[in-house]
Amino acid sequence: MDRDVARVCVAEFVGTFTLIFLGGGAGIVSGQNIVAVALANGLAIGIMVSNLGHISGGHFNPAITLGFLSTGRITPSRAGLYWVSQFAGATFAALILRWLLKMPAFLGAVPQLSGIDAGKGMIVELILTFFLVAAVFATAVDPRGAFKAVAGLTIGLTISIDVFTGGPLTGAAMNPARAFGPELVSGHWPNAWIYYVGPALGGLIAALGYEWLYLRPTPPPVAGTSGSGVDEPGPGDSAAS
Repeated sequence: MDRDVARVCVAEFVGTFTLIFLGGGAGIVSGQNIVAVALANGLAIGIMVSNLGHISGGHFNPAITLGFLSTGRITPSRAGLYWVSQFAGATFAALILRWLLKMPAFLGAVPQLSGIDAGKGMIVELILTFFLVAAVFATAVDPRGAFKAVAGLTIGLTISIDVFTGGPLTGAAMNPARAFGPELVSGHWPNAWIYYVGPALGGLIAALGYEWLYLRPTPPPVAGTSGSGVDEPGPGDSAAS
């Protein structure tokens, strides 16, 4: 493995580990307090995007990587490495939480449905992930969007507001790795498919829709700007989970 590949894989591993350890851990120790969970998840990703986004793009979420792959912003081989790193980071974080907190408390890290059926749960996860991936493309990919320096803040806040609404319904995973790690370690897979199908579809709709509407072909410069000095976004541009 060359040094560049190792760098991006470690960044994706660490960022995803942070999300599961802090986001899942907050769900356990706070007794699913919605404010604690929303802030822990949003701050974890916001900080990791700011810290590591310039290294790997800061995906930390297989659904975001799928969005980048579907729009040609990352190669299939690189996407595969990202997915392995993300799922491995999520699993390792879940193993440590499981060792620290034991059952049944650890089940607080596993996203679960509450008050709705699986079909509605899948739609909730689709919509929440759509918002997240749309925020990634609008702030971290689109060269006309917000300054990339604040992309982490914007993406983190999107995750927090998603959790405020979706957390009580589905656990607001928005991220297959966020579900996979705790599910694998606990052996508890309640309606697991919705946490893979929903985010994948939401990520694809947001990524392909934003690409088609706003990035291909590249629109003319916004009035009042020079239209110069902005490079096209590439696979390494900052994203998030």
